[in-house]
Amino acid sequence: MQTTGSTHDPFSADGKWRPLHWVLLALAFAALSLAVMWQRWGGTVEDSLAYFNTARFLRGEVPFSALRAPFPYRLAMPGLAALWPGDLRNGFATLNWLATAASATVLACLVHAAGGDRRRVVAAGLLAIVSVPTFWYAPYLLTDPGAILGRSVFALGVVLSQPWLALAGGLFATTVREENILLLAWLLAFGRVGIVRGGVVLALAAAWLVVVRWYVFPGLPSYVWAPNIGTVVTALRDVRSLLSLLGAGILVIPLACLGWKHVPERIKPLKGILLMMALPPLYAALSVRIEGRAIWSLYPFLIPIAVFARVRP
Repeated sequence: MQTTGSTHDPFSADGKWRPLHWVLLALAFAALSLAVMWQRWGGTVEDSLAYFNTARFLRGEVPFSALRAPFPYRLAMPGLAALWPGDLRNGFATLNWLATAASATVLACLVHAAGGDRRRVVAAGLLAIVSVPTFWYAPYLLTDPGAILGRSVFALGVVLSQPWLALAGGLFATTVREENILLLAWLLAFGRVGIVRGGVVLALAAAWLVVVRWYVFPGLPSYVWAPNIGTVVTALRDVRSLLSLLGAGILVIPLACLGWKHVPERIKPLKGILLMMALPPLYAALSVRIEGRAIWSLYPFLIPIAVFARVRP
């Protein structure tokens, strides 16, 4: 039975999204994210242990000697976790859960703003949540969910042509991970923001990186990411990392390839941003161990393209 304009139908006959619809969608994404993340909630291994120790240091639980570069320089998420009341592991994981659910909601808003139908709007959030990285990495005490949220807000600002939103997303993403300062540089280079406003925010981001590295955490052992053929050979033999890369990209990358030529005009700027933000992971692949998080970090630009894939002739 079909109904039009029924008050019991969550979508009215005009097909428009209303505030209640977005609230319900956000709650559904939050519940789904929690279900996907729950089994590995609050775990620590390798990089996540370093971020966990940064948060513990900020709480005064471990000495400065427990820290190792470059992880403390990515201060925003460990800092927020340290401020979170109660158990640190639970608080850190909760922040990642909220960031994951928020990213899915922001990407859904982005696709809607670009003219996507209801199916594509929901698919954007599902691609962000029902994924190997959300199950495998997001519950761990890592900074990636925060960076992905910042990138998602930045992408939404670009699609909506709202410079203040793009600047806010890029600035937050930079406080989480340093390579995101490229997003702010892109806004300036392509005239998406005024020189004064964009320059001020870019200067603030650069100042944050300098202050954190040389004043908040001075004296950490130096580190250098230098391309090395031995690193590449080792990576190619690391089955676990290769499976991680495969799991992160097996769905979203083919869909993005299929949608590359069919995206709405508003989505097209994300293509160039995607290619630009793929450069840091590619450099990391030549210098250090790389895994599925490299592809996961590109989801805010891949997913809006992927949902416009045309899989039928």
